[in-house]
Amino acid sequence: MKEYKVLKKGFWKKDDIFEDTLNQLAREGWEVKNAIGDGHGNISKVILEREKNR
Repeated sequence: MKEYKVLKKGFWKKDDIFEDTLNQLAREGWEVKNAIGDGHGNISKVILEREKNR
């Protein structure tokens, strides 16, 4: 069974902080399944997935 997480990037959050957050979640087993842009070339949300019973 899978579980999902939606990570939102506010316009005030710097890219390097957002990247650090994604890397930390990857170490916890999360994988990016989709990235949603704001229409101006910036990522605003990322959908993550991992196995629920790891």
